[in-house]
Amino acid sequence: MNITYAEIDGFRNLKGISFEPDPRYNIIVGPNAQGKTNLLEAMWILSGCRSFRGSKEKDFVALDGNRMYSRIRLRDSVREHKISYEMTKGSNAQKTVFLNGVKQKGTRALFDVFKCIAFIPDDVDIIKGSPEKRRNFVDMAASQLNPLFVVHIAKHNAIMNQRNALLKEIMQGSANGNILEIWDRQAAHEGVLISYMRSEYITRINEICGRLYQTISGGDEKLELEYRSNVFRPEDFEKPCGEEAFERYFRKLRETAEYDIRTGSTHSGVNRDEISIKINGVSARDFGSQGQVKSAALVMKLAQAEIFTKRSKDPPVVFLDDVMGELDEKRQKFVFDMIKSMQVFLTTPNESALLPEIKGKILRISGGSITEEA
Repeated sequence: MNITYAEIDGFRNLKGISFEPDPRYNIIVGPNAQGKTNLLEAMWILSGCRSFRGSKEKDFVALDGNRMYSRIRLRDSVREHKISYEMTKGSNAQKTVFLNGVKQKGTRALFDVFKCIAFIPDDVDIIKGSPEKRRNFVDMAASQLNPLFVVHIAKHNAIMNQRNALLKEIMQGSANGNILEIWDRQAAHEGVLISYMRSEYITRINEICGRLYQTISGGDEKLELEYRSNVFRPEDFEKPCGEEAFERYFRKLRETAEYDIRTGSTHSGVNRDEISIKINGVSARDFGSQGQVKSAALVMKLAQAEIFTKRSKDPPVVFLDDVMGELDEKRQKFVFDMIKSMQVFLTTPNESALLPEIKGKILRISGGSITEEA
């Protein structure tokens, strides 16, 4: 999978950008605050994923502008695709998304077409951050393998919003508590599917992470990932995802219903899951060194890329945002070997800090504009 053309204007500080990327390496060079990360983000949103910065869509348009657009041509093993994302701000602010000339209701269809993986400095939050950070990583990675997962997550989030609103109404005496059972059955249906998908993905990525981490650590350390479901025991996932699993999940929601009503929020289900990450049997979040945490986060992203590449005919596009320059030569070589078959967009303030093997198109960026070098 390769981006063959990109055109961006009005996205944050970017203006009048158009270029034909190299099919291998695209090295985006410039001082801080010139637009390097903005350039990656403007292409990333065309994958249908939320901003890897956690930005809100309204922040995409430049402060002194009223319109932005980001467009790419993308070629996979079957055909060329055209993706366009436009947004205006103001009283009539709206977002317009086109896929191959057809206007889309949202960004859902883009997720099936443009597959990419971003490596950013904040990836350490997968290890050190909240359980939600780890759940989000697993959910997005698993969704790349099975886009239907996105649908189930969206449905579950909508159900949880309704359920939590109802809990507050019941707590205040303005709604009948019997209604809660209806939402619990819907939540159980979606929650069971999400639980099994998470379990399957963690099982797959754990083996790859263990192998990659041993390599990057020189064989001295062992990385282990474990899915800790709020509802199911590990052995439960050996059974089919059927009626028995649904009933277990539903009972769990009913068991905590009274407490949920008293507090006005849901305390059972996939929204309370955790992914345990250990190095040599010890929690990486609580006791991992800075180097161990960085290496573990890097390995998890590389494992994500490996799983996707094995499943798909088309390897994903890779975005490396100020990551390679922070790695020593050994780790740079390790990453280079893992992604050498993929199209890469890499940002750095200083290209001399990169391995000599990393050669491709140089895009120098200053004040939101780029100039190309062969």
